[in-house]
Amino acid sequence: MRASTPVHYLSTPTPTPPHKGGGEKKNAMNEKTDITLNINGRDYPIRVEPRKTLVDAIRDDCGQTGTHIGCEHGVCGTCTVIVDDEAVRSCLMFAVQAAGKKIRTVEGLADGDKLSVLQQAFIDNHGLQCGYCTPGFLMLATNVLEKYPQIGDEDLTDMLASNLCRCTGYQNIIKAVRAARDQIRGNAST
Repeated sequence: MRASTPVHYLSTPTPTPPHKGGGEKKNAMNEKTDITLNINGRDYPIRVEPRKTLVDAIRDDCGQTGTHIGCEHGVCGTCTVIVDDEAVRSCLMFAVQAAGKKIRTVEGLADGDKLSVLQQAFIDNHGLQCGYCTPGFLMLATNVLEKYPQIGDEDLTDMLASNLCRCTGYQNIIKAVRAARDQIRGNAST
């Protein structure tokens, strides 16, 4: 069926009139704002557009490149960080939303040269291959083990299923987190 009126795909856009007061209309999403992100106990005063994601601000503006960017849709979990004691997908949060909150990234897990129990467990149990998803798994598991040190195997496996890894069969990741959980439990009882 043919349209009765011809469709023009290449047409000249209609000019938009300037807003009252003359001059060009400003786009609020392009205007930068000053914020301070507190990452691993250190303040980073930065200037960002309101639409900039937390993961982009952490990496580009604060120089903390341990947090990786994956799907940018909140599906893979690669960008997981801890904000005010909650694991969040930093690709789904704007940097301005995190201003004034405590942000923990993978760079904050080690104590100087001493790796966290979980980091060491990933090494000891071969819980990584390419390592791209590892920071997200480490931050998710850190948050869960801090909140629920008595978490059972089934719940632990369900929790880890929320992050994606394309290299492993997940078995060594699960094994590493279980080993860390068991070590943390053992340390707490002594």
